Amino acid sequence: DNLAQGGMMRLLIGSLAVTLALALAAGWWFWQSPANDDAATLAMDSPELLASIASGQVLYAQSCAACHGANLEGQPNWQSPGPDGLPLAPPHDESGHTFHHGDGFLFDYIALGGQETLSRMGVEFESGMPAFGDQLSEAQIWDILTFIKSTWPENIRAAQVAQTAAEQVAQTEAEQAENGD
Repeated sequence: DNLAQGGMMRLLIGSLAVTLALALAAGWWFWQSPANDDAATLAMDSPELLASIASGQVLYAQSCAACHGANLEGQPNWQSPGPDGLPLAPPHDESGHTFHHGDGFLFDYIALGGQETLSRMGVEFESGMPAFGDQLSEAQIWDILTFIKSTWPENIRAAQVAQTAAEQVAQTEAEQAENGD
């Protein structure tokens, strides 16, 4: 019985190591890929993208700026807890950590709220970020994210593209493991 448990533990650790290696490799590939240059610059001259950015800017002002700042600067001392013990709203500019997360995570964080998103990931963390999924459509949430990302320098957009790719690889791996593939 202990032998079987040890084998399962080695299999689990090995699977996690492979998943991490693949995620890092995918991130590196996207970071180094010439095609990433186009993705990182977000094709800023696209009429559809410009419309999404403009819409996102208005929606951000209406739904996000009260906490995250009109200029995406976040709350002062955002890295410390607020008076209620909850984390303060972080900046969404390049001084924050938003770009450290992939698109799927960011979308869920807005739609479901921080607490629910983290809880679904098995993370115990008290978040003050409310859910906006009942107030904003999926398209509106994507517009807000597009606006935020449009304000970042190219190197930060490229890093976030790589993070999104790594997130997608990890999600695919998890789904395959869940399905026994």
